[in-house]
Amino acid sequence: MTALSAIARRRLERPADPPIRLMIVDDSQVARAVLSRMVAAQQDFEIVALAGTAEEALDALRTVRVDAILLDVEMPGVSGLEALPDIIRAGEGARVLVISSMADAGAETTVRALALGAADALPKPGIGNFAGRFSQVLADRLRRIGRVDRDERRVRIAAPGAPVRLRDMPEGALGCIALGASTGGLHALFEFLRALPGRIEAPILVTQHLPALFMPYFARQLESASGRVARVAADGEALRPDQIHVAPGDAHLCVARDDVVRVRHDRKRAASGCLPSVDPMLASVASVYGCDGIGVMLSGMGRDGLAGARRLVECGGAMLAQDRHSAAIWGMPRAVAEAGLASAVLPPAELARRITCREEAVQWR
Repeated sequence: MTALSAIARRRLERPADPPIRLMIVDDSQVARAVLSRMVAAQQDFEIVALAGTAEEALDALRTVRVDAILLDVEMPGVSGLEALPDIIRAGEGARVLVISSMADAGAETTVRALALGAADALPKPGIGNFAGRFSQVLADRLRRIGRVDRDERRVRIAAPGAPVRLRDMPEGALGCIALGASTGGLHALFEFLRALPGRIEAPILVTQHLPALFMPYFARQLESASGRVARVAADGEALRPDQIHVAPGDAHLCVARDDVVRVRHDRKRAASGCLPSVDPMLASVASVYGCDGIGVMLSGMGRDGLAGARRLVECGGAMLAQDRHSAAIWGMPRAVAEAGLASAVLPPAELARRITCREEAVQWR
């Protein structure tokens, strides 16, 4: 049997996944053509629509089902950024990958796009650099985000209403809240923080998978959304009640106690490979706060944070996880929930209220 016939036989025996259906939205005909050639070179993608404006994209989405949308943000008329919420709604679960020259040096544009619901962002390469490495990076990003919704549907069909075993909520005082998030997590973070009371008398730690370049603007976005002081955490600074301490993009955000509890940067490789990683943050919160620490796992792909969550629960703390239906990507919270580590699995705002209810119950005892 030849190699080709063996491959053909395996394909017949095990049906391949259907291709990821894509729409490309860019006002540049050249950019649409180049991106189309890159995508068409991969067998697992299918281009089903092209649009030169946001309005054309919305018209197409009325009749075409897509899994992922490549969206430029600089376009005449309604910009891609302005139209992003409408495109996400019209796409009915399609993931949006923003591809823009502003996504490189323009951290503000990237964070705004992610906050509005984009799954990921990728800077356009410079002139003459469309080929080579960029083509592979583009394909990898699309595979990462484009298969999510299909996989989620399979899980729901295979195990509808599969029970998640919840733990009792510990009765410790509220010492610290540690939030972990990745792809799709910015919107969830904003929802959670908006639902917290104005004063909780505890510091808030945030580890979000973003490059270092984006972190200062990300912190400003958190501050604007929450009404709390939010800063990229400096090594050695003391934790302050009601302040949001954000992990830098080039170090894990950990805490340690001397005279007070302070930020400690850690750059050791995490098992998940993420930098920053949620695991070291949760593990250090477990060591310092024990039963007074609460971890919250929000939307993100993979299992980063699972080991840290287990450590926090072992030390008497509580873990909460975002639910499947409200999460853009139910990967990181799913790992925590299915491991039986969560005391609640709810939408972000409900998780915030769950913490508030626990604190009120402790105060009344």
